[in-house]
Amino acid sequence: MDKTVLIRLRDVGQTFIYNAQGLELKVGDYVILEHDRGLDYGQIVSPQGLTTDKTKEQLKRVLRVATDTDLKQIEENRLKAKEVFNTCLKKIEEHKLEMKLVCAEYSFDRTKIIFYFTAEGRVDFRNLVKDLAKVFKVRIELRQIGVRDEAKLFGGFGPCGRELCCVKFLKDFEPVTIKMAKEEGLPLNPPKISGLCGRLMCCLNFEYETYKLLSKGLPREGERINTPQGKGKVIGVNVFKRTATVELEDGVQIELDYK
Repeated sequence: MDKTVLIRLRDVGQTFIYNAQGLELKVGDYVILEHDRGLDYGQIVSPQGLTTDKTKEQLKRVLRVATDTDLKQIEENRLKAKEVFNTCLKKIEEHKLEMKLVCAEYSFDRTKIIFYFTAEGRVDFRNLVKDLAKVFKVRIELRQIGVRDEAKLFGGFGPCGRELCCVKFLKDFEPVTIKMAKEEGLPLNPPKISGLCGRLMCCLNFEYETYKLLSKGLPREGERINTPQGKGKVIGVNVFKRTATVELEDGVQIELDYK
């Protein structure tokens, strides 16, 4: 029985569900596949069967695991992409467009070049596309991405000292709100709770539900409560130990255990 797999298209592209056609695939494998009127390549993100509204007949197919020859062509495409990147930079300057070019990549069969860029707002790049198509004689696609996508592309290490979550395991970006930082008791200082991209750290999102669960039944910092030793003010909460530090009216500090 054919399985479906999750594949990241090329090096920078989106993730799609594909029909694996019975191939034995594992995470990290490069594969050659059908995509957008031609051949392309991608990397397996998840080999498990996935649910989708489409039937396997409607899904595009994985054609084969990438051979040594395929991998060589992929590497050659990456080298050629660096050359077209520099050409595109010059063209952007000529057209005086307010955009920052991030990277370029070829489709596997070299029938298309995709340029990724960031910009503050909408950019009219129609003339740029026409110019690039004349130079390279292939289909040209310009795709605007966000600063979080840019950070994922270039990688790095977060304030925790570990590789960025978006690079290591996150498949998609979910909304992150300042409320999550408040719930986790973090200082609302932008440099302290922002990632390399300048946006709120992604970890605030996937840690949020755990913090809510562990915080259930605990008092909030600043709250005035009654204790066996008298009234006091909560000056600190440790959600992992499920304890609260309380300063009594006489200045004495005690620790309450909520386990």
